[in-house]
Amino acid sequence: MAMNDLRTLQEPLKQRYMADPAAALVTLRADGDLGTGVSCSVQTGHAMVEAGLHPGTGGDGLSICSGDMLLQALVACAGVTLGAVASSLGIDVSGTVHAEGDLDFRGTLAVEKSVPVGFREIRLRFDLVSDADGEKMAALIRLTERYCVVFQTLAAPPALSVSLTRRL
Repeated sequence: MAMNDLRTLQEPLKQRYMADPAAALVTLRADGDLGTGVSCSVQTGHAMVEAGLHPGTGGDGLSICSGDMLLQALVACAGVTLGAVASSLGIDVSGTVHAEGDLDFRGTLAVEKSVPVGFREIRLRFDLVSDADGEKMAALIRLTERYCVVFQTLAAPPALSVSLTRRL
C-alpha cells in the first residue's frame, strides 16, 4: 500500500480517537464449539478451524495445535504491522515472516511439575528484500515490534481471567 493511501485511510480514525478516546476501545472476540474427542472448532471469520491436541501430547495430527495458531497469529500480526509501518516510512519491502517457539510437553502433560506449561521461548524473524538503508530497516523492525498487537501482548501479558457458566 502506498504511504499516502494508508495515511488517507488512517488519518480520520486517528483524529476521531484523539477527540474521543473511548471510541478507540474495542473488544475482540473468539468463540469455539467443543467437538468430539479432544477438539474445539473455532470460527476464524473466513473458515472453521478444528483445534486439537498436538501429536506430542496425544493428538492425531489432523487438527491444528493451538500453539501453532498462536505462532500463526504472531506472524500474521507482525506481517501486517510491518507492511503498515513500511508504508508509513515510504519503504518498499517484500519478504517473509517466520515464528518458532520452544515447548516442553512435560509441563502440559503434568510429567514434571517444575516444567512450565507454555512456550519457553518464541523467536520472530523477518527475511526481507529492500533497497532501504540499514538505519531505515532498523527503524522498520523497531516500529513493527512496538506496534504489533500480538507481539506486545506476548511481551507484556495482560491480566487474564476465567469464568464459567454452567448449564444443565
